[in-house]
Amino acid sequence: MAFPITHIKTSEIELTGRLKTLIEQKFASLEKFIGDETDVSCDIELEKTTNSQSGEIFRAEANLFLHGKMFRAEATTDQIEKSIDEVHDDLERELRQARGKTRTLIKRGGAALKNMMRFGRGE
Repeated sequence: MAFPITHIKTSEIELTGRLKTLIEQKFASLEKFIGDETDVSCDIELEKTTNSQSGEIFRAEANLFLHGKMFRAEATTDQIEKSIDEVHDDLERELRQARGKTRTLIKRGGAALKNMMRFGRGE
């Protein structure tokens, strides 16, 4: 299953084949967080915000909808590739934290159940 990028929006920038391939390759590594989930979508927005004296400024934003939650990342840099990299890294960080919280809750629930079983034996 490929990573479900549902929509790529661009402003003041052309979505070339090279850019689309870069996005698909970067976000493919996030598949491991999806698992068997089927209701997943990811919207990506790329834009060139200004063309100032100091150079061009690019902004990338991604909204990932997974397990009924929205994960969002945004980055603004002087290169579109850097912005895409930063957005990918931020999304991965958010997904890792969410997975860690879920695992912690499961462990706490298991420990509570174990304590209840211990108490039930009369020890």
